Amino acid sequence: MKTLIESLLRQALATLSIPCEQIEVERTRDARHGDFATNLAMRLAKPARQNPRKLAEALLAALPADASIARAEIAGAGFINFFLTPAAYHAEIGRILHQARDYGRSQIGAGRSVLVEFVSANPTGPLHVGHGRHAAYGATVANLLDAAGFRAQREYYVNDAGRQMDILAVSTWLRYLQRCGEELVFPANGYRGDYIVAVAEALFAADGPALRRQPQAVFENLPPDEPQGGDKDTYIDAVIVRARSLIGDAAFARVRDLAMSGILADIREDLAEFGVTFDRWFLEHSLSDSGAVDRSIAALRHKDYAYLKDGALWFKSTEFGDEKDRVIVRENGAKTYFASDIAYVFDKRERGFDHLLYIWGADHHGYIARLRAALVALGGPAGCFEVRLVQFVTLFRGGEKAQMSTRSGEFVTLRDLRREVGNDAARLFYVMRSNDQHLDFDLELAKARSNDNPVYYIQYAHARVASVMRQLKERGIAHDAARGVAALARLDQPQELQLIRRLCAYPDIVEQSALQRAPHTLVHYLRDLANDFHTNYSAHQFIVDDAQLRDARIDLALATQVVIRNGLELLGVSAPDTM
Repeated sequence: MKTLIESLLRQALATLSIPCEQIEVERTRDARHGDFATNLAMRLAKPARQNPRKLAEALLAALPADASIARAEIAGAGFINFFLTPAAYHAEIGRILHQARDYGRSQIGAGRSVLVEFVSANPTGPLHVGHGRHAAYGATVANLLDAAGFRAQREYYVNDAGRQMDILAVSTWLRYLQRCGEELVFPANGYRGDYIVAVAEALFAADGPALRRQPQAVFENLPPDEPQGGDKDTYIDAVIVRARSLIGDAAFARVRDLAMSGILADIREDLAEFGVTFDRWFLEHSLSDSGAVDRSIAALRHKDYAYLKDGALWFKSTEFGDEKDRVIVRENGAKTYFASDIAYVFDKRERGFDHLLYIWGADHHGYIARLRAALVALGGPAGCFEVRLVQFVTLFRGGEKAQMSTRSGEFVTLRDLRREVGNDAARLFYVMRSNDQHLDFDLELAKARSNDNPVYYIQYAHARVASVMRQLKERGIAHDAARGVAALARLDQPQELQLIRRLCAYPDIVEQSALQRAPHTLVHYLRDLANDFHTNYSAHQFIVDDAQLRDARIDLALATQVVIRNGLELLGVSAPDTM
């Protein structure tokens, strides 16, 4: 219906020979002001050199007649309000039933590709509840983009190179030494979770005692660790160097790869169980292996956007709005993480994606300006680069900050959360607030079978419709959908009209949620839709003797079920027929 009004306005503009690239039509919040409204006359008044109300009058005069428009009128300084006929809404209910699973999908993004990179947690341990919010948000945004006609590709960037992976390797090796019977003090900056013990056990099963060394040889003459007044970073780096010298670079790399592959396999499994899958798992080391890092650095130097200072190579990021220039190659010749980030964004553009959507934790906000600077320096348009920051998650149980036992002993894992509240509750609760707002996750509410739980409340509406259909079958009553659509005009009660109006807003909600990267908009809509349905269900009996009225009411219920199912599917939440 919104598309229809936009088309009519475009025809009116053509008749008046007024150019306009974008026509904005919005659904009204108050039915007294019509069903849809546009401020088109007010926006075009200045370039058209006309009074807004006079221009609005001209637009109405040039507007083609359409059976779906009951009337259009001017309000205020030049708003145009459109009132739809009941038949227009009834036709939309028929469209819902006909299109079924395709209802709400559009082609607004047709021909445009979007690379959505999300989660991308370092493979140094299991995913925690914070990563879960990233996963739910990224997966839902990608689903919404698909529904809006974009070609969305989902990608996980695996940081399998650099210092953190070395710390993972040495942590695994030290736990392996303990498994061999050696006694040692574990470094303060090592990975201490129980999952490291499991990886060390796998290393022992594969190698036996071949990599065993005496703790004295490992730790003698090292700088003090943090508990002894030293620096934990300096200490762990020294332990890494010592480990390499004792077992050799090849064995050290093998320990690192074994640890990473085991943890990454766990991450893949965890996400798959959560309903989150990726089109590609992109390995950081492939950027070095393919020469992409060197090529991107060479491109910056060729464009004179890199310079030497104090033995290091710096990127002139301040020329593109960053607060300071950034090191890309250190004095010792080692390339920084930022150098890999530059190569990665360069690689994404080389693969031909129109839009690059990064989903990062809120603590990464400082990286936005520098990476956008690198993209522009390498010739990419700034507008194709987008970052959405996801705020932190706090778990609550009964109003108290939750403490949950975990297999790591250090943080609450995504798997722990899923086991307690279920996938459906986790997926919906993670996205029911805007990504840029802190999320307080109420564990008790997520498990409650009550109307206060939005997951239960929405799913219950879907299950109620299924229950009505089962009752029809049990009574031996056949439902005639075509007869119901023909009789929709008989649904004239306030609760029915409100439900119909809400249902017809679904395509706009999907489009809005996709373009604004706002899954919470869809969640709130489904909650309101469920409320409208439950209110209508309580007010009117569906299975009545009047066949036409019965079929019309059941058609409305089935249309509600279609929209709820489609919306929940985009959120990654199931739509059960029984509860």
